[in-house]
Amino acid sequence: MGLDLKGLLASREKTRLESFSSKVIAVDAYNTIYQFLSIIRGPDGMSLSDSRGRVTSHLSGLFYRNINFLSLGIKPVYVFDGKSPSLKAAEIERRKQIKKDATVKYEKAVMERNFEDMKKYAQQTTSMQDGMVEDAKHLLGLFGIPYIQAPSEGEATAAHMTKTGVAYAAASQDYDSILFGAKRLVRNFTNSGRRKLPNRNTYIEVEPEIIETQKVLVELNVTKEQLVDIGILIGTDFNPDGFDRIGPKTALKMIKEHGKLEEIPQIQEQLAKINYSEIRKIFLEPKVADVSEIKFDKIDYPGITKYLSEERDFSKERIEASLSRLQKSTEKRSHTLEQWFT
Repeated sequence: MGLDLKGLLASREKTRLESFSSKVIAVDAYNTIYQFLSIIRGPDGMSLSDSRGRVTSHLSGLFYRNINFLSLGIKPVYVFDGKSPSLKAAEIERRKQIKKDATVKYEKAVMERNFEDMKKYAQQTTSMQDGMVEDAKHLLGLFGIPYIQAPSEGEATAAHMTKTGVAYAAASQDYDSILFGAKRLVRNFTNSGRRKLPNRNTYIEVEPEIIETQKVLVELNVTKEQLVDIGILIGTDFNPDGFDRIGPKTALKMIKEHGKLEEIPQIQEQLAKINYSEIRKIFLEPKVADVSEIKFDKIDYPGITKYLSEERDFSKERIEASLSRLQKSTEKRSHTLEQWFT
């Protein structure tokens, strides 16, 4: 689901990927992999797969996107989710039901040979399968890109890394990172570029955007704690239904008028039915990995080629061509830095 704060965030600074050169960006790994699994599909809407039927859409996305990042001198660090808080169970079940409903609609579209609906509903069936996380970590290791296993929500650890200065920003499509206290959130980081609008023969340019949490608090004139309460009113992964007929603007108005959830008279009956104090704790006192240092290793060019072309059936020529471009760009950057310091 993710948190719907879009209507309240005026200060979203558009930028370009090049602006993150030399910066460490803590990437929400699960969020990113789901994007690739959803977007990278064949004409029938089905995921790309190798000769053994194993899905490769996530590997394709990780390969080409990280080629782009490293070519630009960006330093991505992927943060993987750990055990979800028990309060997320309802949201997880909701997502499962959406996938079940989409599967039925996909099968109907197949029978009717409706390719547009096939692709639409196939995307909605996207799920993380056994082995995908291990696939992703293996490929990242070959790239020399570090990854972190969070004890709970990956976004919480990514946000923590920005607060301690280990990372410049957290990258995710979801706004939850702001409630977790990320110093900066970057959206459209892993899916920027030219994109076709759904069900339309129109393309748009998707650009990365930076949201600074402190600016958000100043503009809205609320505290971090009050922003979390606003999120609870709207609905989070830990209370996905939110409160009846309360959207972002109404939630902001209520909190600014009353200060906190407990003081809003008209929601007290609903409030008694949710564990709002525990939800607050998840955001304000999250379980995070303690990351003090980030180390990037050398790129294993032969290893990447062997893994993707021999084990996962990617085109060897395409892999080698992309890696050659990466090698040239990194060598050029290294040479430029040597000239700068000599």
